[in-house]
Amino acid sequence: MERIRTFISIDVEDENILRELEGVQSLLIKSGADLKLVRRENIHLTLRFLGEIPISIVNNVGRIMDKLNFSSFVMEVKGLGAFPKITRPNVIWVGVGEGHDEVVNIFNFLERELRKLGFRPETKSFHPHITIARVRRRRNLERIIDVFNNYRDYVFGRMDVKSIRLKRSVLTPRGPIYSTLKEVFLA
Repeated sequence: MERIRTFISIDVEDENILRELEGVQSLLIKSGADLKLVRRENIHLTLRFLGEIPISIVNNVGRIMDKLNFSSFVMEVKGLGAFPKITRPNVIWVGVGEGHDEVVNIFNFLERELRKLGFRPETKSFHPHITIARVRRRRNLERIIDVFNNYRDYVFGRMDVKSIRLKRSVLTPRGPIYSTLKEVFLA
């Protein structure tokens, strides 16, 4: 049975926000830290990572998405942070200001419905974020602390969230390639 790697996301396509994010990515790289940047076309907010799923249940996931009864909303892309923490980053992200509650409500709906399909519950608490870089090796990380401090409350922009997408992720040596399997528009 063929399996595909999938996730549900809010894609970031606003040119001004993408330009702002590339600017902060550039500052992070100039610090000399060993980072793998997320490519512009792959920048998104993951609502739920589904992992490797049988291709046969993709339509079932799509039907869950069809039940999303949410209105479109404005999402503010705001602040720079890191998991697990700024002093020991593995993942560097930008957060969500306005629109945070809407994103969490959509996540909660998806989580509840996906459990009915047999998906295991998410083990970590949901923290809406957009990953912009991953740390490869712990080199020169102290140099990026200034970037974190300067962008802690920075507003990268505001975007209208009008749709949610089910994405396929194909891992390649050059990085993942994403394609949209289904798009659901919000009211």
